[in-house]
Amino acid sequence: MNQSLNKASLKIFFIKLAAITVSIIIIFNVTYNIFFADKFEVINSILTLKNKKGVEQIKDKMRLEIKNGLSKDNILSKEDKILLYKLYLKIKNEFREVKTN
Repeated sequence: MNQSLNKASLKIFFIKLAAITVSIIIIFNVTYNIFFADKFEVINSILTLKNKKGVEQIKDKMRLEIKNGLSKDNILSKEDKILLYKLYLKIKNEFREVKTN
């Protein structure tokens, strides 16, 4: 009687262990795919700059984005225009200081 009770307890233990193990694997997989996969993809794209094919792909992407930007009426938003103008004025003032010194 005691031995059959031990076998039943072990069976339940192994079923729970298997369920917990599968759950942990699923949680790690979902966490990786949600949080880390896109970050690794960006890092991988940066690392492909070493080969010529990667550089050509980035050049093509930049050209496409420039063409898309030029086809729009306004490339920059109003807020971006203000920020760039303030940056321009600040740089202009710093160059004036260099001229006087």
